[in-house]
Amino acid sequence: MSTLPISVERARSLYANKGGAHDFDHVLRVFRLAERIGKEENADWRVLGTAALLHDIGESAGRERHHLVGADIAASLLEGEPTAFVAAVRHAIMAHRFRAGPAPETIEARCLSDADKLDAIGAIGVARAFAYAGSHGEPIWTVPIPIVEQQPLPEVPAYTPVHEFVFKLRRIREQLYTDAARKIADERHQFMVDFFRRLDAEVLGLL
Repeated sequence: MSTLPISVERARSLYANKGGAHDFDHVLRVFRLAERIGKEENADWRVLGTAALLHDIGESAGRERHHLVGADIAASLLEGEPTAFVAAVRHAIMAHRFRAGPAPETIEARCLSDADKLDAIGAIGVARAFAYAGSHGEPIWTVPIPIVEQQPLPEVPAYTPVHEFVFKLRRIREQLYTDAARKIADERHQFMVDFFRRLDAEVLGLL
């Protein structure tokens, strides 16, 4: 496997030392998932691994622009590397964001996008949803899934982890690009479905 132009420790030093859903622990999880997916999809690991380590490097610019800012920061960090390599890493970072373009056009960009999405589902996805709710003063539960499904998103009175599951997390599996990621997603998706159904049942005193 090709040596990456940036080490894990060097990448770690470039991120703010903070907790939360997009800290360096998230980067490492995405890095490991990207390696697993990339092997099955025959991706260029030097491009994919570098992009995975740097994909959230623009986080300080805010979620709406972090993928664009991060791509520019990565390009500056990789100065001296071949132009085609830097362009491939830059595109993968720009295209990884769940809710914004550009669409990933290379296998490396698709693998990174999928790895980032996979870290939002399964047990880790549930944990991240509740961590976010707690850090933003949101309740862990207000109403069960069937009622959440009937609430228009702009009119939701309190956005809970159940809302995140209904409006985003349970849709992720269908938005993956690679076969390798979809295989990983199947079990993670089912875990979430079972968890949130059980959460409803326990809160309502049914279990």
